[in-house]
Amino acid sequence: MILNKSEKVHFLSQEEASGGGSSTSSAPMEKKSFDVVSAFEGDPFVGHLSTPITTSNITKAYLSLLPIYKTGLSPLLRGINIGFVHGYFLLGPFIKLGPLRDSQVANFVGFISTISLIIILTTCLLIYGLVTFSESKEKEGKSPLVNVLSSKGWNQFTSGFIVGGFGGTSIAYILLKFISFDITPF
Repeated sequence: MILNKSEKVHFLSQEEASGGGSSTSSAPMEKKSFDVVSAFEGDPFVGHLSTPITTSNITKAYLSLLPIYKTGLSPLLRGINIGFVHGYFLLGPFIKLGPLRDSQVANFVGFISTISLIIILTTCLLIYGLVTFSESKEKEGKSPLVNVLSSKGWNQFTSGFIVGGFGGTSIAYILLKFISFDITPF
């Protein structure tokens, strides 16, 4: 019995299986339904669900603009880009929500806290790379381009992440240090 993956399965009752069913219909009517959430490309063994969000062209265009998926970037530039954004935006919560937010050293403590978090995140990236991309699993000389999902590419990505993270945090700290953002009401 061959089943179409997108159609519902209709099991015969005992009357239909024994031939004692109604003689008016020889085969049961199958209704095709449109499912909003279905298996990706009709294959339930892929492990991904196809929804209007995950399969839309807008989502695909947005994801292709992210640095990790952008074509033509080296792993080092991907890491710098992602690290810079993380360093730049992680400084704000440490300054505005930290325990020293009302003191004069709030910016500096937020800067040190952000640098510490970037170091922790880089350590996590290193551990992940060591566990996932061991040298014995890789096939040497497969492609001339360095892929992020290889040992050498992941090391370059991690190096770029820490450099970008320090750079983004430093730029944000300098902007907060020299530019006043106090808004006085009228």
